[in-house]
Amino acid sequence: MELDQVKAIITGGASGLGYATAQKFLENGASVAIFDLKKSAPEGIFSELESKFEGRLIFVDVDVTDTYSVEKGLKLAIERFETINVLVNCAGIAIARKTTSKDGAHPLELYKKVIDVNLVGTFNMVRLTAIIMERNSKSTTGERGCIINTASVAAFDGQKGQAAYAASKGGVAASTLPLARDMASSGIRVNAIAPGLFLTPMLAGLPKEAQSELANQVVFPKRLGQPYEFAQLALFIVQSEYMNGETVRIDGAIRLP
Repeated sequence: MELDQVKAIITGGASGLGYATAQKFLENGASVAIFDLKKSAPEGIFSELESKFEGRLIFVDVDVTDTYSVEKGLKLAIERFETINVLVNCAGIAIARKTTSKDGAHPLELYKKVIDVNLVGTFNMVRLTAIIMERNSKSTTGERGCIINTASVAAFDGQKGQAAYAASKGGVAASTLPLARDMASSGIRVNAIAPGLFLTPMLAGLPKEAQSELANQVVFPKRLGQPYEFAQLALFIVQSEYMNGETVRIDGAIRLP
């Protein structure tokens, strides 16, 4: 897929991995619709991007768990870009709560919320965007679209307090192959990225000592991942047509105990 022909939706694009991906795509000639909650976007974060990439970027206030909100966002994206041929799902939440603790049992509503955003929200975006991609004209090799979901190393090496998060990301990883098989006849590829310890706003808020301790667990290079490295991989997947049905770890070879 030629990058100047990419019309991408990036969920969770107001910060972290999603923002870095939006920036990387724009720098390489793509057009991008960022789907995120308006309340979660830092004030003024898009002003520089909008002026630099005028006409190729829009921000849409979207709740990925709400079908009406997603459909409304997709309509606005199509009005601006005419079609959508790439989807990168980065929207997600993380919590740390043990199944039982001195505070009692893990709140079920909190567990459901993590599953709803990270897993159900991802699938909601996939199913509604894929319908649009199926209308695209085929490329010379038969491709109509590319979907990239965000899993996590927690899908495989879940830590204490990550029962909900690991289950949600495990679901994303496990659904990659069946989704690819579902959409093969439509010419739509589906892959997932499983990042390790990345310097997202969540980890950036930790004390430097805590960040160093986490970085020391990485095999090599001994540091936290940078969001732009996730974005580079996403860009590579879009350009690599033979890559399909795969969940790719990007984690410095870390295997959490």
